[in-house]
Amino acid sequence: MEVGVDRSLCEANAVCVGFAPEVFDLDEDEELVIAPGAVPESQVERVSQALTGCPRNALFKRG
Repeated sequence: MEVGVDRSLCEANAVCVGFAPEVFDLDEDEELVIAPGAVPESQVERVSQALTGCPRNALFKRG
């Protein structure tokens, strides 16, 4: 699984970071950063929770 973000929807409120800090982070400008490449198998459940927990529905699965 790979994850993308619709930046026009993302408010960078860090809900996703709370679910999966190994995959999501905020940079110094408070912009969402997603770890590149496929989500590690050990993080798939947490990332799936982040996708459904995003208050703006800005996150999505790629491919």
